[in-house]
Amino acid sequence: MFEDLKKSIDKGIDYAFMNAEKLAQAAKDLAKENKLNTEEAKKLYDYLIKKSEEAKKTVEDDLQVLVKNTLKKMNVPSQDDIKRLEDRIKKLESAQKTTVKAKPAPKVVKSTKSTVKK
Repeated sequence: MFEDLKKSIDKGIDYAFMNAEKLAQAAKDLAKENKLNTEEAKKLYDYLIKKSEEAKKTVEDDLQVLVKNTLKKMNVPSQDDIKRLEDRIKKLESAQKTTVKAKPAPKVVKSTKSTVKK
């Protein structure tokens, strides 16, 4: 019984990651094994496609979360962090340019005394 359960689970996982062509063949094989009519075979194929897409989406989402959490633990900045810093730098540079333009240039005073020592 346990071995049959394991085989069913393994088949389900295999079906989840098959392409459409392989799923069509799997549906034909299952339909033949279970003596399904054409309409039932079509429903089975549609069901396999739907479940395959759901499984792929779930794995993709889980993988994205895993990568995001791993990068966070490694202190790798996210794109949002980098964008925020770039915006902050632009703002600071803009403020600095405004401040520099507002200050008058320092006056240079020429000395009339000789600065040469004897």
